[in-house]
Amino acid sequence: MGLTVVKAKFNQVQSTMQFDVKAPQNASTHLVMDVESLSFSKPLFKHMILGEDLFYVEKYKTVIFKSIQFKDLGNGKYNVLGYLTLRGVTKPVIFETTFKPSMSNANLLDVQASAVINRRDFGMKKGIAGVGDKVNLHLSGQCEMN
Repeated sequence: MGLTVVKAKFNQVQSTMQFDVKAPQNASTHLVMDVESLSFSKPLFKHMILGEDLFYVEKYKTVIFKSIQFKDLGNGKYNVLGYLTLRGVTKPVIFETTFKPSMSNANLLDVQASAVINRRDFGMKKGIAGVGDKVNLHLSGQCEMN
C-alpha cells in the first residue's frame, strides 16, 4: 500500500493586506485565487482535481478568503479568522499565521499561514481511492510594514 501526497500551488493570486504591528485589531486581508492557475506536484491528477467532483473549475473559477479578525497570540503569531469561499460555498476558517521581519527587506514582513479544512464542507465529492477529507492549506507571502 502506498501513500501519494499531491501538492498544488495557485500561480495567480490577487491579494491585499492591511497590517500594522502596533494595531493588529485593525488588520485585514483579502485573497482571490484563480483555480485555473493551479499547478500540481503530480500533474497526472490535474484533470481529476479540477473536475466536477472536486474544484469543478468549469463552474467555479476562484477561491476567495476574506478576513474578519486578527487575534494576537503574541510573538508575531496570530489567528486570522475569516471566510473561505470554495465552489460557491462560504465557511468560516481560521489561519494560524506568523509575521516575521523579512531578512531581505527591512520594510517587509514575511507571512506564513496554515489551516485545515474538510473538503466535503465545500461540496467537494469523491475523488480517487485514498483521497482524504482533510485538506491542508498553506499560504506564504510578504506585506509592507506600517
